[in-house]
Parts: sequence; C-alpha cells; structure tokens
Amino acid sequence: MRPLDPRLLRYASAARWFLAIGAVLGFAQTLVVIAFSWLLSQVITLAVAGHGQAELAPYVGGLAAVVVLRAALVWLLEVAASRGAASVKSQLRTRVLRRVAENGPDWLAGQQGARVSTVATQGLDALDNYFARYLPQLLLAGIATPILVLVMLWQDLPSGITVIIVLPLIPLFMILIGQATQAVQKQQWESLQRLGVGFLDLVGGLGTLKIFGRERRQTDRVRAITEDYRVRTMKVLRVSFLSGFVLELGASLSVALVAVSIGLRLVDGSLGLGIGLFVLLLAPEAFLPVRQIGVQFHAAADGLAAAEEVFLIIEGGPAGGTATDTTDAAATAGQAPAATAAQAPGATASQAPVAGPGGSLRFAQVTVRRGTDVTLPAFSATIDPGRFAVIAGPSGAGKSTLVAALQGFVPYTGSITLGDTTLDPGGPRPWLAWAGQRPGLLSGTIADNVALGARGIDEALVVRALDLAGGGDLEPGIVLGVNGDGLSGGQAQRVAAARAIYRTLSDGCPVLVLDEPSSALDEDAEGRLIAGLRELSAGGTIVIVVSHRPAVVDAADLVLSVVPVAGAPGSVVSLGEDAHV
Repeated sequence: MRPLDPRLLRYASAARWFLAIGAVLGFAQTLVVIAFSWLLSQVITLAVAGHGQAELAPYVGGLAAVVVLRAALVWLLEVAASRGAASVKSQLRTRVLRRVAENGPDWLAGQQGARVSTVATQGLDALDNYFARYLPQLLLAGIATPILVLVMLWQDLPSGITVIIVLPLIPLFMILIGQATQAVQKQQWESLQRLGVGFLDLVGGLGTLKIFGRERRQTDRVRAITEDYRVRTMKVLRVSFLSGFVLELGASLSVALVAVSIGLRLVDGSLGLGIGLFVLLLAPEAFLPVRQIGVQFHAAADGLAAAEEVFLIIEGGPAGGTATDTTDAAATAGQAPAATAAQAPGATASQAPVAGPGGSLRFAQVTVRRGTDVTLPAFSATIDPGRFAVIAGPSGAGKSTLVAALQGFVPYTGSITLGDTTLDPGGPRPWLAWAGQRPGLLSGTIADNVALGARGIDEALVVRALDLAGGGDLEPGIVLGVNGDGLSGGQAQRVAAARAIYRTLSDGCPVLVLDEPSSALDEDAEGRLIAGLRELSAGGTIVIVVSHRPAVVDAADLVLSVVPVAGAPGSVVSLGEDAHV
C-alpha cells in the first residue's frame, strides 16, 4: 500500500491539481511557521531584556498578522483537500461505471455485484480522509520538514544535527506499525465486502426463503457476519490508537532531546536566548508533518484499500486486459449500455453507423468462445429492415450470448454488419436500442424511466412509446419507488420495453432488441405489445425479440432457432420465413 499511488494521478486529473495547489499552500505555510517562530522568539527576548511596549508593538502586530495568515492557509488547504477529494471520487466513479459498461453484463456476471457497488460507493467515500488528513501531511513532510531542518542547521548546528539523527526513527516506527495496520485493515475491508455480499444475497432471495419458511434461519448468518465485521473494526481502532501513542511518544522524546540540548547551552552561555527560542519553536514543527503521516495513515487506509480495488476494475477487462483512456458517450442506464461502450482500438467515429433505414443486419459466421468452450457456433443470418425477427431456442442455447455479441459486450470471431458498415466488437452502438430481461427501473415517475438517458422528456413520445409497448393504461406521471416499486412484474416489463422504444423513436435507432419482453405478461398485454412491435417493424425498424412464447414466435416474420452446442458448428441461416441454426 503506497502513500501516493501513481495510478491515482493517472486516472484522476483532479489529484494532480490538488498536489500542485497543496504544494504551493504547503510552501507558504512553511514560510509562515518560520516567520511565526522568529517573531515570537523576538517578542519574548525583547520582553525579557526589558524593552517597552513601543518597541514590542511592531513585533506583536506582525505576530498577529502571521497567526491570521496561517489560519487562512490552513483553511485554504482544507478547502482544496475537500474539493480535490470530491473531484477525484467523481472521476474514479465515472471511470468505474464506464469500465463496467465497456465490459458489459457478461463480465459483471462473473463479479460480485455487491463488491463492485461497495467499492464504488462507500469505499471511495473513504478517500475524504485520505485527501483531508493524510495527503496534506504528506505534502508538508516533503516540503516543510526539509526547509525547517535547514533553517535549524543554519541557526544552531547541534540542534539541526540532533533532529537529523532522531527524525528517521519516526518513519521506521511508521513502517513497522504500517505492516500490522495493513494486515488488519485488509481483513476489515474483506469483512465489509462479505457483509455487503451476504446482505445482498439475502435480500435477493428473501422471497424464496419466505416461501419455504427459511427466512429466520438467515438471522444467525447475518449476525455472525456483522459480529465479525465489528471485531475486525475494533482491531483496526486498537492498532490505530496504539500506533498513534507510539508515534507521539517518539516525537515527544525527540523534541525533548533538542530542548535539553538547548537548555544546557543556554545555562552555560554558549547559545543566545533568541536563537535558542527560535530553534526550540521550530523543532516540533519539523516533527509534526512526519508524525501526522503515521497518525492519519489509519484514517486514510480504507480509502487506499478501496482505491486499489478501483484500479483493478479500471485496469481489468473482459479478458483481463488493460484499460485504455477512452472518451465515451453518456451512459443510458440499463437500456442502451452498448451505446456507451468505448470505441475499440483502431476504430474511428466515421465507422459508427448512422441511424437510418435501409441497412440490413448481417451475421456472418459469428462464433463466441468462453475460454476453450464454444457457446455460440458459427451463427449466420440476414435480417432486412422492416422485419420482425424472433430468436428462439432452449435455455442455454446461446440466445443471450448472440444478443451480447450484437451489443459488443463479448468478443467474437466472424463479422456483424449493418448496411455497408462492419461493426467492431466493443465499438459504440448508437444505432441500437435494447431492453433486457430485468427492467432496471429507478425511483421517479414512469415518464422519467421511459425517457431515461435522454436530454429531455418528450411527453407525447413517452405516451406513444407506452402505447406501442402495450402499456397505454399506465399513467406517465405515476411515481415509482426503488427498483420500480409500485408496479407489477408485467407492468415493469412494459415500461422497460417502452424505454427501448422511446430511444428507437427519439434517436432514430434502426435496430431494436428486446430480451424476453413478455415473460410476465398475460395474453391480452402480450398481444398489444406484439401489435406495437409489428407497427414499429412496418415503419422500417429491424425488431429482434428473444422469446420462448408461442404467440411471439407465431407473429414473427423470421424465426432464428438457436440449438445448444453439440460439438459441431451450426449451419448457416438463410433469410426465410423459418430459418434455423
């Protein structure tokens, strides 16, 4: 765990800005400390020598001004730290969310969702202490301590040499204590992640547990995980207090050595009172930043641990690759993540298809592999504009994998083209509107959810999208709770489908993909949805639906039946009323 990870400067430009501002303020604060110590020593020396108020007044006035200036500099450093922490957290969260969107749900399914959520929220919030307490002291230790030691050497060589000898002892204690701290801090962080994952799993499966009457048995499990987290947190606090005591004791003894040396030389007359006081006032200021680094390290440890996890997410890819700096479109949460995917290396903006009619969607020998296993073998098909296509097949046959390849979420061999444009795996998909199996609704009105990701809400278009999705009976102004609370499963599905349809209508997307949009609908609602999709396809949109439902399959112009991998590659799908792989 490094005090300042270079990756923090690479991935968060605000950190570089804070270091520059902090260095300037730290240097100014050091000069103010020197001025304060010199003025105070002069005031005391003149007062002891019997000088009057008139002679002391300029020094006292200067001392007061220096005190005010030092307070202002401390305040400015705190403001810069707070703003720097907020900016850095925002930039890192943006990169994490962008990376998650680039990797897609296929990557996210292999991760612990609660872990990623904890890192991006509570974990990064711990960077507040890192920037507000730890990093300013790190800057002062690199700027103030060397300057103060040089001034002490200039004014009193023996005191300066004493400080140089005893000063390295504090970093030595810090290293020894830091090793123990890092171990218990890592255990606490892992315990917090287990608590988050366990609670999320419990909430997700609570309905099933209640059906079988097993919900109360989870109480002991949650209590055990919570108790483990409490115990590890107390261990971190115990180590923090003990280490703070050790560092304070070491610094106090070091300053005491300087004070004893100065006192003995003042007694025998080899050192003047003014210089002795000046150096004695500088000694604790020289030790203070180094001492505070050790004390504040514990407050910053959570942030550093979370930042390490963030860097692993940012630098890791679907295949364990390294992240590249990309400029992505704003995310359309949940329904069109492919539109936010980073542009693939070598791709240019001109390679992205322009939304518009007339282009056929072609799959040519599209093969998806996961490790050494083939999950989608040599898939080929052509879907012309205005066609309503259904991807059918048993569970596990590769239907969702085919959609993920179309979205650019999984690497594949072969080619996918729209019109005359060959699509890059992982490239942007501004031409695609998509709704997945999970509605992914947020708190807000139905209209907010339907128009999610759009610059503004077109009320008429929201009503139109709901009608086409079979949700004409839903009032756009209804306010939903968390995860769409307030709607039934079928209503939530229709709102999710309306979101994708809204994007199709507002952005002119030529391709609309829906994954199991009618699994929770009754026959009447399903019929209205099918009629709306047929109307969209009649307008020139390529509509692709993944479904097991007979009514949806019967309404299709083109059925693409995907069968499970049986060791042999799939055959080519030709355009027709009932094409098969």
